[in-house]
Amino acid sequence: MNIRKSILIRVYLAFGLMVFGALLVFGKLLHLQYVDGDRWRAIADSLTIRERVVEAARGNIYSNDGSLLATSVPEYDIRFDAMAIPAEENDVFNARVDSLAIQLSKFFGDKSSRQYLGQLKEARAKKQRYVLIKRAVSHQQLKALKQFPLLKGFKENKKRYSSSLIAVRENKRILPFTNLAARTIGYKNTKGDTVRVGLEGAYGDYIEGRSGVQLMQRIAGGVWIPVNREMEVAPTDGSDIIATIDVNMQDMAQRALEKQLIQSNADNGCVILMEVNTGEVRAIANFTRDTEGVYREKFNYAIAQGADPGSTFKIASYLVALDDGVIDTNTIVDIGNGTYKVPSHTIRDSHPPKKSKVTAKEAFEESSNVGVAKLINQHYGSNPAKYTGKLHKWGLNDPLGLQIPGEGKPWVKMPDSRSWSKLSLVQMAYGYELKLTPLQTLTLVNGVANNGRLLAPLFVKEIQHLGNTVQKFDARVINKQMASEDAIRKMQKMMEGVMVEGTGKRLRSPLYSSAGKTGTAQMADGSRGYGARRYQSSFVGYFPAENPKYSMIVVIRNPRNGYYGGSVAGPVFRELADMVYANDLSLHSTLDKRQVNFKGAKVPYTLRGSKDATAKVYQMLGIQSVNWNAIVQSDSGANSTNALPFTSAEFKEGVVPDVKGMGLVDAIFAMENAGFKTTVRGKGKVFNQSLAAGQRLKSGTKVLIELH
Repeated sequence: MNIRKSILIRVYLAFGLMVFGALLVFGKLLHLQYVDGDRWRAIADSLTIRERVVEAARGNIYSNDGSLLATSVPEYDIRFDAMAIPAEENDVFNARVDSLAIQLSKFFGDKSSRQYLGQLKEARAKKQRYVLIKRAVSHQQLKALKQFPLLKGFKENKKRYSSSLIAVRENKRILPFTNLAARTIGYKNTKGDTVRVGLEGAYGDYIEGRSGVQLMQRIAGGVWIPVNREMEVAPTDGSDIIATIDVNMQDMAQRALEKQLIQSNADNGCVILMEVNTGEVRAIANFTRDTEGVYREKFNYAIAQGADPGSTFKIASYLVALDDGVIDTNTIVDIGNGTYKVPSHTIRDSHPPKKSKVTAKEAFEESSNVGVAKLINQHYGSNPAKYTGKLHKWGLNDPLGLQIPGEGKPWVKMPDSRSWSKLSLVQMAYGYELKLTPLQTLTLVNGVANNGRLLAPLFVKEIQHLGNTVQKFDARVINKQMASEDAIRKMQKMMEGVMVEGTGKRLRSPLYSSAGKTGTAQMADGSRGYGARRYQSSFVGYFPAENPKYSMIVVIRNPRNGYYGGSVAGPVFRELADMVYANDLSLHSTLDKRQVNFKGAKVPYTLRGSKDATAKVYQMLGIQSVNWNAIVQSDSGANSTNALPFTSAEFKEGVVPDVKGMGLVDAIFAMENAGFKTTVRGKGKVFNQSLAAGQRLKSGTKVLIELH
């Protein structure tokens, strides 16, 4: 083979290989374009285009009185599109950028106008389209920014230029009343594991709404910018929640609780105010002392903290016995010297009794541990399941099924429980060896106030969207009639007796009637048991007693300045009840129909004055009165028994009247009308007058009256 032919063969072979390679490349291109094209285009788009979830505005939470408890406020990240004006029209950009820099500097006050100008021009030079100007800008600030040069669209020489402003919205959740019912309002934490707290968590599916979608494109430098100015799918805002909380009552509750926690130097405490007929919770406050000694809302003790309720549980024990008919209010129980020996234990009363034999009502009023333990042991010792079975029948061992998460599980043991012992029945009788949360205890007492109708507490009344009702919530009945009407009526009278003759008598009000029960329980302290002498003080009750509208429980844990329920938790009940009574005009019935815990209360001191005026005031206050002069004169129709005697003050012109015992206004009125010129010394009531009463003197004579 000659050289020429060899060279040609080699050229043809190389050319053929090149053509074959080209055909392979061309075929691969066709395959990529038409066979795998969709897949690779999707991969390319995923690297340069993505969807950004646009969070919807969460719905509002309103209080029972229409106040805003929680709301979402939009905040914006302000970005600048330096290329919104075409690159070839720098003169249009430069004519306005100086003014924009000056206005941004004045508006935000964080940079000089020179710094802003440098930032904006640098972005223009680098052709940046998503430059961060400011974070956390409010909606009102955004409205103002939209009027700045370059940040609003404009027209020049019949050409329209778009705005360089890009606002990225985020929603910030705020509580207008800050810490008011903060734990009940709650929150939803989506960082890591989702944590749901309070109403925000429980009704998150309603409140959150439906998120929107916006396409984002990655540009040079790895920056993501919106593909379009408008969102592809707009978010749908969440629904609103109408809570049962009353802002004014909540504020009162928190102030009263915090004040008492500070005074008693306690670790923590809670208070719950509930409407009797509806089960709607009007106020719920929880405070914990932090390391700085300041009380803050950190944990919802009211619904989550299960513990031995102590003496407040005697309500349940007595109600079981009354309902079974094994005791009556006048049943006699021998409490001896206030001790009761049971196997391996001695039950003691907190105070030595005034007498050894008392009625069941008296034992309840004085909160005798011995009294209730003896009665329950006597009638249920041979069959404790009858006692515990009734407690379970009422639902005390079942959670209330609250509308907010975090409820503590109650525990009311039965004779077949592993931990049951010979002591269990007598211990349970006065509130030990069981666990109830404060709200579970209040629910029981609210059932007594509600004539035996046991209701689950309500925190949410209604869900609304754009003003239209989505769902309404009514009271859920746990037990239509937890005990007989007779047993309930007797229990009500016994609780009223606590406020008249018993451990709560210092808490009664002269303006309205009330019923309640004090409670003091030792708290177990881990391995140290009950030896640490740590206490839980509580008070539970309702008012007005004759027609209950509100029920309330107060629990204060580990107080250091006293520990009895009446003196530690009771003042919170009294203060909050007083404030609620003063603000709820529906409780202000006419004076002739109003009832109070009257026994033992003193009639307010009345100064001497007009007979007719005094008689009218007594009549309006419902105080029986009698003229003392009629008694002295042996008037057969006059009787001072159970009546307040008074004497009439009379005066004649020229005769010095007797004004001793009068107030200043009445004394001057009497003297001046009798014709005497009066001078006054001191204040209070008249204890001396310079002219003797009964003298007939010249009109205009001066008289000195002294007050003390």
